[in-house]
Amino acid sequence: MAERASDRVVRLLGLVAFLDRHEGASVEELARQFGVTSEQVMADIDTLWVSGTPGYLPYDLIDFDFSSYERGVVRLTESRNMTRPLRLSAREGVALVASLRALDAGLSGALDDERAQVVRSALAKLTAAVGDAAGTVDVSLTLAAAPEVAAALATSLREGRRLHLRYVNAADVSSERDVDPIRLVTDTDRSYLLGWCHAVEGERLFRVDRILAAHVLDEPAEHHPLAPGGGEFEPGDDGALVTVHLASQGRWIAESTPVQEVRNLDDGSFEVDLRVVSPAWLRHLVLQAANEILDVRPASVAAEVASTARAALAAYGPLADPARVRPYDEHAGA
Repeated sequence: MAERASDRVVRLLGLVAFLDRHEGASVEELARQFGVTSEQVMADIDTLWVSGTPGYLPYDLIDFDFSSYERGVVRLTESRNMTRPLRLSAREGVALVASLRALDAGLSGALDDERAQVVRSALAKLTAAVGDAAGTVDVSLTLAAAPEVAAALATSLREGRRLHLRYVNAADVSSERDVDPIRLVTDTDRSYLLGWCHAVEGERLFRVDRILAAHVLDEPAEHHPLAPGGGEFEPGDDGALVTVHLASQGRWIAESTPVQEVRNLDDGSFEVDLRVVSPAWLRHLVLQAANEILDVRPASVAAEVASTARAALAAYGPLADPARVRPYDEHAGA
């Protein structure tokens, strides 16, 4: 899927911090460290090379040793203070306290003793630093799962045991499978179990609120190295391929929607390819972004969305006919 701008900014800052602590690192080493391709590392370095502090004159920019870079080794020569210790405002400190309290309360059961202690130690130090403001924070984090499912996930992750899941996908098709859990993943709206699914012999993300039942098995989970980009939802090949042509103002769709490919066009517009399992999801997306959409292929999908839009409009009855709506007269009142 298209990378979110915020994710890339975090990686760019991480590259600067990593290189500041090392004399140099090969492009391949950086790719392994940050879970991206060598080509992406080189693109990131090219971006950092023209980034810096306000003024943006040559001496305001982050700099690297060019001769080392030509040999495939990245060596930072000027960080422009990007690695100075972070100073938190009171608001930022409270936000971190809230996050750590939610993590400790909602997910601590999935952590081993060492990691749980790290979370609690950091929480105690931040709470002391924030002071009285920390006392106003009261948050909770839930997995949006049945209590028995959440308990099974926590147990299997903590003890390293295999899970047997009954799961329903976006197409409302249920299945049963054995899964070696790897970790829990959360984004803005959802929580997922990242695991190795033995039914397909590969990594899969399982939306926690779609797990109907989970049972911890006696069999230990096998270790599976996390693939680059693991934990990010990517569309599979089991859905219909749909292409949406969007104006440049619709760039948010490529950043917030699981897309298979993005193609930038010369006029500033772009196309995205989507694998669609649920037609209802696609209809919702197209109607939501109608003002930015220039074309939808295949034409049958566009016709179906148009039919849905006309049916929704018809539901408004007389209000759907502009000729029957009396214009507002500011002199006559509402």
